[in-house]
Amino acid sequence: MQPGRTITAITPTPRHPGRFELLVDGRSFATLSLDAIERLKLIVGGSVAGLEERIAHEAAALKTYDRALNMLAFRGRASRELARSLVRKGEPKELVDRAIVRLTEQGLLDDAAFAESFTRAKVLGAQQSRRRVQQDLARKGVAREVTDAAIATVFEEEQVDQREIVEQAARKKLVSLRKLDPAVRRRRLYAFLARRGYDSDDIRAAMDAVGEALRGVEGVGAGDEALGGDEAEE
Repeated sequence: MQPGRTITAITPTPRHPGRFELLVDGRSFATLSLDAIERLKLIVGGSVAGLEERIAHEAAALKTYDRALNMLAFRGRASRELARSLVRKGEPKELVDRAIVRLTEQGLLDDAAFAESFTRAKVLGAQQSRRRVQQDLARKGVAREVTDAAIATVFEEEQVDQREIVEQAARKKLVSLRKLDPAVRRRRLYAFLARRGYDSDDIRAAMDAVGEALRGVEGVGAGDEALGGDEAEE
């Protein structure tokens, strides 16, 4: 056995269940998973001679995987979004790809499930439009076919009425616009709803529905539609 390369202990790390600290000659050498320890056939009293590179690679891969796991614990993410974030944080792309595959195989990373959860939260909770949800999921790297399937599922299961959602959003927004001049209130409400990605027909229907709060001004015309957002703040 090569002197100075002896494994003197393999101890569980108290703050990270399932992780083990490898001590060589009494000093911390690497943190590994039980799978890696078994795969490399590491035992107390054995040697790490000739295994240093493989041990370092396993430790680095585990670090990347654990970082990805912690990010998923904080909030759900799409696979591409998670991969981009990990690379930006300095994790090697090769190890990021390996972690993404592992998490997907374990069922901890599922773009379809994430897209459905995201759609429910944004449509039912934040009252966002179908178009806005599509745009947001696209930015997160979710494939269009996955996005479309998720939206279709949520709209069917929750019996979503887009016009009703637009009307709810309009009534909610009007609370913060109540002190404005009626004409300004109307323009700002239209701009607010347009920025959320609602169709113009749905916006007009919603504004007709809340007409009492907008009483005293003429109907929305092309000039109002052109006010994308310069006049209004959400």
